[in-house]
Amino acid sequence: MSTSSKVKTRNKNIILLILTILLIITPLILNSTAEYGGADGEAESLISEISPDYKPWFNSLYEPPSGEIESLLFSTQAAIGAGIIGYFLGYKKGKKDKC
Repeated sequence: MSTSSKVKTRNKNIILLILTILLIITPLILNSTAEYGGADGEAESLISEISPDYKPWFNSLYEPPSGEIESLLFSTQAAIGAGIIGYFLGYKKGKKDKC
């Protein structure tokens, strides 16, 4: 790979990183008074509104002590899943390029 193409790739990666950061930050700045919640809470309130006597089929095996711990576990699960998918895609691409 030539030096020129390395510089172009580096510049493209920097631009993509900046755009990604802007995409993440912009909604938080523009909608600073919004309350961000998950779909679980919305579903629970809708179910209790539709059928107040609804009983869940089972209880959770583990109930996190706080919302922060729950968020940590969820983000860890997402990171592990993204790592597995990224590894698989990289493995397949490497295998394809090798042939």
